[in-house]
Parts: sequence; structure tokens; C-alpha cells
Amino acid sequence: MKDKKQKPETTMNRNIKMSELADCPNCACFNLRKATRAVTHLYDEILRPTGIRATQFSLLVAAKALGPVIVTRLAEMGVMDRTTLTRNLKPLEKQGLIKVVSGEDQRTRLITLTDSGQEALALALPLWKKAQALVVKGLGQKRWNSILENLSEMVSLTQKT
Repeated sequence: MKDKKQKPETTMNRNIKMSELADCPNCACFNLRKATRAVTHLYDEILRPTGIRATQFSLLVAAKALGPVIVTRLAEMGVMDRTTLTRNLKPLEKQGLIKVVSGEDQRTRLITLTDSGQEALALALPLWKKAQALVVKGLGQKRWNSILENLSEMVSLTQKT
């Protein structure tokens, strides 16, 4: 079994040469996170009149499409840990947009979209479509399709490690 918290070799007092950092600007993680922050900001700005953030919109869509859905399934689908998902669901639950109830097994939690959640989703959907159209138009449909395919491959790649 792989130890997730392996510590790297200690290199105390080692002076890193600039040449060793040459590939760092090409870091997949940094560049994907930077792009994600920029795109999220665009969607958040466009969705602002609804009071729903882009991340919340995605969770409402998933609750509608999959609901009722078990928290574990939703976390797996979003490639996030349950605690992060639970933290992201709390504001939606407080706003009455989703309902979280115990499943058949007391250890499971089911998420369902409420009537208020349906209304919020209906208000946000045209604005989300506007943001989506801006991104797709800016990149071009063919390029966007390629990006989606590449992102899917990256998710698969990381789940093999």
C-alpha cells in the first residue's frame, strides 16, 4: 500500500541552482490552477446577479441531474474529498437550495435539490450559458472539444497513480 504522506528527501542547506527551476513555469498543476481561477472568476462575475458562485452552480446541476445523490458519489464525480464537498454544500443547504438527509444507511447522506434550488438553477442557467458561450466562442468549438478531451485524460492519468 502506498504511503500518501511520504516525506521527500531532506536537502537541508542545499542551494538550488536556477537551472534546476527551468521547467517550473511549465508546471501542470500551477498552469491548470491559474486557468481554473481565471475561468471561475469569469463565471462568478456573470453569475453574480443570482448570488450563486460557479462552484455552487455545478453542485446544483449535479444535484438536479443525479438527485437524490449520495455525498460519496458526488465527491467521486467531482474528484474531491468528502470533507471539501460537505463544506461546499453547507451554504447551499443554509440557503435552502439543497436538502441533505440521512440515507438508508445512517452513515450515508443524500442530497436533493429543493424547489428553491430549482428556481435558483433556472435563474442561473441563462447566465451560465452566456459564460459558457463566451469561453467556447473565444476558444473555438474544435479547440474546446480538444481541451475537454485532454482534461478528461488528465483526470484519468492522475487516478492511475
